[in-house]
Amino acid sequence: MKELIFATGNKSKIDRFYDKLKEQGVELIGIKDLNIKLEAEENGKNEIENATIKAEECYKKTKKASLGMDDALYLEGVPEDRQPGLFVRRVNGKELSDEEMIEHYIDLVNEFGKDGKLDAKWVYGMCLINEKGEKHTYTWTKENFYMVNTKSNIINERYPLNSISKYKGIDKYFTDVTEEDKNSLKVDESDVIDFIIGSL
Repeated sequence: MKELIFATGNKSKIDRFYDKLKEQGVELIGIKDLNIKLEAEENGKNEIENATIKAEECYKKTKKASLGMDDALYLEGVPEDRQPGLFVRRVNGKELSDEEMIEHYIDLVNEFGKDGKLDAKWVYGMCLINEKGEKHTYTWTKENFYMVNTKSNIINERYPLNSISKYKGIDKYFTDVTEEDKNSLKVDESDVIDFIIGSL
């Protein structure tokens, strides 16, 4: 079993890829499991640069294959100066709790959405540095969804916006979708798994 260190303390991010990677013979390990604290300053201009900063810091500390990931959020019709972009959790310099995030984005849906809905797009960046020190990057988007002004009964810790995000076509919260729903929507992120396996 190969080991891959994920430069994140967010368990939800690890869970997102853990099972699929394990099936391919890769164990994804979070930095908390290694009692490591990264001092990476995420000052990149985009999600790929931030993902690379995290992966480089992790590789420097562990000398093991390291994975960095970052994301940016864009909301249709919201002015540029109020777009979350890379600062999804930080508003006016303040780091929001999960509950504060939900309330903030519900306010944006109410202000800029139509009929309680607001089209949205996630842009993801990933950087993997393998044991040889070779660096690989990948980016992808998710835009088959919108945000709504009512929340699900389920809140995913550290992924709170899943509670107000619904897939187009089936009108189901991210928190409520089944594997069957994901298959019908072709939400499998197999391209991301292929990138990781191919880069190791």
